[in-house]
Amino acid sequence: MTFRTRFAPSPTGPLHIGHAYSAIVAHDMAKAAGGAFLLRMEDTDLQRSKAKWDAQIIEDLSWLGLTWEEPVLRQAQQLPCYDPALRKLEELGLLYPCSCSRADIRAAMAAPQEGVDHDVYPGTCKHRYMSDRQTGDALRLHLDRALDLLNDKDVSFTETGGTHKGTHRLNPELTLKTIGDVVLSRKGEEIVAYFLASALDDITQGITHVVRGEDLFDFTQIQVILLAVLDLPIPIYHHHGLIRDDAGKRLAKRDDARAIAKYREDGASPSDIRAMVGL
Repeated sequence: MTFRTRFAPSPTGPLHIGHAYSAIVAHDMAKAAGGAFLLRMEDTDLQRSKAKWDAQIIEDLSWLGLTWEEPVLRQAQQLPCYDPALRKLEELGLLYPCSCSRADIRAAMAAPQEGVDHDVYPGTCKHRYMSDRQTGDALRLHLDRALDLLNDKDVSFTETGGTHKGTHRLNPELTLKTIGDVVLSRKGEEIVAYFLASALDDITQGITHVVRGEDLFDFTQIQVILLAVLDLPIPIYHHHGLIRDDAGKRLAKRDDARAIAKYREDGASPSDIRAMVGL
């Protein structure tokens, strides 16, 4: 099995040193294994994703000395590619329409982040049928049914990073309690949620090892569930530690003072960035 991994930022702001760490870790792991490193723009947030951030991400990564296979996959350019998976989930009875607030749904579709509460959906629209779907409705995963479908299967994933290293099997009770019925798509805006788009692209691109921050570990089970019910292979996961500020807080895109471009302007070298993140 040839090692293939990716760095998959959302072009909604500048890359900071935390992003640099994640990209370098994935890049170096691939090169050390004689494998391939890919760059993917997870730009399904059509309102916040900007061409200028896309261009700067590429410029920053190139400056860091990273190279990747071309072409760069941009999710916004292939939104119809996710429709077959949504249709199959519908055929399996695993989707239902949701007309809850636009703001709540939009927030639920983004990639989860450490320190940002994930409110478990209370099931307000869970009684609705797909035949009742209206323009503007979101589609939610009926998690209970998905877990029931997998009840007689031994579904697990391998984790090779940090404190989570080992084999993990589905924990239905915990998943229902802490994650719930996530949004997968929104009609009318043709938006596909992070959970589904990222998982499907990993398979389409032949990703064998998903390398990303440990803040996403708890949500891996949802992506594993989606892949399992769609009869798709489950990659190996490696969730690395996060780069934090002096107060122990995870860096975010709002930390512009730690943006790669700012360090470049101040005369830092790629070697300096590696040293800053402990590489």
